[in-house]
Amino acid sequence: MVLGAGPGGYTAAFRAADLGLSVALVERYERLGGVCLNVGCIPSKALLHVAKVLADAEDAAAQGVTFGEPRIDVDGVRAFKDGAVDKLTKGVGSMAKGRKVRVVHGEARFTGPNTMTVGDEELAFRHCIVAAGSSPVALPGFPDDSRIMDSTDALELADVPERLLVVGGGIIGLEMATVYDALGSKVTVVELMDQLIPGCDPDLVKPLAKRIGERYAAIHLGTKVEGAEARDDGIHVRFGNGEEGVFDRVLVAVGRRPNGGALGLDAAGVQVDERGFVPVDEQQRTNVPHIFAIGDLAPGPMLAHKAMHEGKVAAEVVAGHDVANDVRAIPSVAYTDPEVAWAGLTETEAKEQGVAYELGRMPWSASGRALSTGRPDGLTKLLVDPETKRVLGVGVVGTGAGELVAEVVHAIEMGSDAEDLALSVHPHPTLSETVGIAAEVAIGTVTDLPPARKRAAR
Repeated sequence: MVLGAGPGGYTAAFRAADLGLSVALVERYERLGGVCLNVGCIPSKALLHVAKVLADAEDAAAQGVTFGEPRIDVDGVRAFKDGAVDKLTKGVGSMAKGRKVRVVHGEARFTGPNTMTVGDEELAFRHCIVAAGSSPVALPGFPDDSRIMDSTDALELADVPERLLVVGGGIIGLEMATVYDALGSKVTVVELMDQLIPGCDPDLVKPLAKRIGERYAAIHLGTKVEGAEARDDGIHVRFGNGEEGVFDRVLVAVGRRPNGGALGLDAAGVQVDERGFVPVDEQQRTNVPHIFAIGDLAPGPMLAHKAMHEGKVAAEVVAGHDVANDVRAIPSVAYTDPEVAWAGLTETEAKEQGVAYELGRMPWSASGRALSTGRPDGLTKLLVDPETKRVLGVGVVGTGAGELVAEVVHAIEMGSDAEDLALSVHPHPTLSETVGIAAEVAIGTVTDLPPARKRAAR
């Protein structure tokens, strides 16, 4: 039994079926694919593609090419987004059918260590992989008003509000801010912490903060929303810094909470912590050995690719394979403009943990490819061990940053050192070349940048 048909769940179900197991896949919604395919990763990226086209057209004026004012057909944009979602979700359904995975729709709840109810039906299982995901966190004190949205509502693209407030300056909030800004909204962002994308290295956030600071109506950092009131002319919001604003729509994007507390897992004897996470071992087993938890339910970053990897581990363990989840680096990507991506050890973590490191930095202002595309506002950096030069982490900010980190994720998994990356011939001129040059900086062989004095280990 696999509970939840998001990326982690359907990956687990399909891998288990491929290994010869009899599999049932339980999903509460009509369509497979979970949050990611239906109301998360995929629809947001479709809208972000439209936003990039609009931003590129606007930026082209500085390159001698001027376009007329764009005419935005909101229905057409929504149809494009829905088409991408529809194709992928149908594909998942087709793959389930092709693998003879039984799909059961309905709300599921455990009734014992080997049983659960799905609607009015009781199902029994020998093993269960729980992949029930997470839900948006709601803020107390906000009025019950349709103009106050969570990320799912925002992706519906009911309209393009003239004035939009985004509460939460993390990845989800900033991605949706990118979309609505490009479509014409005057965007205000309020973030409780002192930095956008809290936890990310400040130097990676800086180019993003600079660009959106010039585009958005306002960005309030280190600021709390003190109250909100729904009136006919908009949502009136009071900020902790003493300012007030009136907005046509408000997007609340302050994080997500795992659904561990809503599944009746206690009836199966499975431990769930106070935050809704389900503790697991390196094989994704819960404290009940035949029940596994993956994805947003399992501690760690709430990312689709993490869930998919864990789903394969759990399915293979159920099938009797001697495997474990020993991932060294899970990449994170904010698909903003510019994109921000990182994996492995960050500078923020290294300083907090007292880990020594050296940096190899390649500013995109020295990249021929970045300059020739008019977007030199980027940076690629590597963290390496001062003694062994082994690659510990990577951070990239710039257009397409999310496509660049995979090479370094592979390097970290393989235990590569900076010389391995530096001696790998990268095509010129490309943005991928910035990875190789950053590695050359780390080992002192760079010729594309001015010679730098030896930096002490940090």
